[in-house]
Amino acid sequence: MQTLPKERRYETLSYLPPLTDIQISKQVQYIIDQGYIPAVEFSEESEPEQHYWTLWKLPLFNASTVNEVMNEVKACRSEYSNCFVRVVGFDNVKQCQVLSFIVAKKKGY
Repeated sequence: MQTLPKERRYETLSYLPPLTDIQISKQVQYIIDQGYIPAVEFSEESEPEQHYWTLWKLPLFNASTVNEVMNEVKACRSEYSNCFVRVVGFDNVKQCQVLSFIVAKKKGY
């Protein structure tokens, strides 16, 4: 059995190597397929006690393709390259966030 190196872990999928855009696209497709509403958020910090991130624009209520969401992910990463960026999925029936994962880590982390 292998022990993972001690380092900061972030949210869902954080034990994996950084996701490629193709892998992120597959996760976004899952969000759309489930009928969840995708959104992109960013934050300068990702401390466990810090629950509030800033929305990159409004949630993508009318997004029907992966490319629409990925364009927003790329724009957010470009604009806030010194921040953490994540994609979240909102369930409009349960009225809550049901999943999230980091798509860009702050430089130096």
